[in-house]
Amino acid sequence: MICAGVCFACASREVTLTVDAGSYDREDCVVSADISALNPSPSTVVTLYEQTGSDLQEIASQVYGAEGDTPVLCWILSGRTPAGAVRTYIAKIGGTKPAGAPMEVEDTQKALVLKKEGQPVLQYNYARLEPPPGVSAAYARDGGYIHPAYSPAGNVLTNIQPRDHYHHFGIWNPWTHVVYDGKLYDLWNIGGKTGTVRAHSVEGVYEGPVFAGFTALLDHCIINEETEKVIMNEYWKVKTWDVQDGFLWDFESHLMPSTPLPVLIEAYRYAGFGWRGTPDWTKENCEMVTSEGKTRPEIDGTNARWIYVTGDTKTGRSGLLFMGHPENYSFPEPLRIWDQNSNFGRGDAFINFAPTKNRDWELLPGGHYVLKYRVQAFEGGMTAEQANRLWNDFAFPPTVTVK
Repeated sequence: MICAGVCFACASREVTLTVDAGSYDREDCVVSADISALNPSPSTVVTLYEQTGSDLQEIASQVYGAEGDTPVLCWILSGRTPAGAVRTYIAKIGGTKPAGAPMEVEDTQKALVLKKEGQPVLQYNYARLEPPPGVSAAYARDGGYIHPAYSPAGNVLTNIQPRDHYHHFGIWNPWTHVVYDGKLYDLWNIGGKTGTVRAHSVEGVYEGPVFAGFTALLDHCIINEETEKVIMNEYWKVKTWDVQDGFLWDFESHLMPSTPLPVLIEAYRYAGFGWRGTPDWTKENCEMVTSEGKTRPEIDGTNARWIYVTGDTKTGRSGLLFMGHPENYSFPEPLRIWDQNSNFGRGDAFINFAPTKNRDWELLPGGHYVLKYRVQAFEGGMTAEQANRLWNDFAFPPTVTVK
């Protein structure tokens, strides 16, 4: 029998997955592998075992991929795995679908709340949010942002519609200087009424023993005299992982021009993946450090692989580590932050990975442009050694060989 691609008749009932840690020590590292050879359907149960000698131990795993997509098996490389070490797994068709999986999504009909063992990690808002009383209607937002994002102790680490910047929305991803058909628009500063980003639909929701997440479609709109036009589609792919320490989650932005004309994102000092911190954090009680060893007075305008921020909370000290991927445009990306003198000396916390800070980015019709970020929410402190280990897992994950 000759088969094109993988067919049911030719599909294996099991495959061997060899995981090579590579050049870096690993600890509770996210791992994934293409399991097309098993030809699983969305309803197929795949069971994963770690093989040690002749022993097989069942490992929590989860298949990701809608009908027609490449099926990807995800799991956590648990414990510590030294650089150069190899671990072997067997993935088999069959078994019992686990009940009461720890990674869940609650749909409130206004938002998706991603949870780990019942505890909220982050909330993706897709419903319209009106501005505070007395504020221009231009500052309404039709979803498409993350808030709250939590620390493991339950502290809210984001802020929306603060009085100083009503267009700030927790964690969001608009562009500032957008040229379309020869005219300049601003989709970040929505008070100017030339552009905005709107949540369009939720395309998929995922729950299971390894991750919870969603795929959402957003519209990037330009405005001319109250008339709107969608010039880009954006898919957000967000997953939070069942790791031992802290909250670990991934954010992917997939940008695609939606008309026959290109979209030019002109160089500007801020745009893209942004975070507005809790109003409890000011220059008096929060700190920032980058992968290049820069601290808050030095960071703005520099480039970095990662940046973390820690601050005082009601439970002690919490923080967020933001990581950029090597495949991102302008990697290592320029950073826009607020220093200690921002907001009349308050020094509120704001961080923005700004890939177009120093150069234009032209997005062509038919193109598909991806930006990837990973976030670790934690309690206590963070060190450069810890941050580098987490970033290495994200940037250079273990190699998986499928046989």
